[in-house]
Amino acid sequence: MSVTVSTHVLDAVTGTPAAAVVVRLTDSGGSEIGSGRTDADGRIGAITAAPIPPGRYRLSFDTGEWFRGRGRDTFYPEVVIAFDASGGHTHVPLLLSPFAYSTYRGS
Repeated sequence: MSVTVSTHVLDAVTGTPAAAVVVRLTDSGGSEIGSGRTDADGRIGAITAAPIPPGRYRLSFDTGEWFRGRGRDTFYPEVVIAFDASGGHTHVPLLLSPFAYSTYRGS
């Protein structure tokens, strides 16, 4: 079974989508297999052009660039989320603030 990966980034301070966050998807060996920027709704619907095999992956969010672009300081210049994708669709949301973040298995 193949896997598709999506993400959604929300600014937890303002309660709004985090548009234009650079996101990279890498495999367990660190090779980049997809990338993009979140849209106006803070989403990337499919980070790869085609489905990928099940396995362990990492999403890296360039939060430093995003906060700098808004004139805000942050403690986390990058957020990296490692996850196991077993098949089907995997959605990885990120709730972001300058000095904290959280994530969960989305649907």
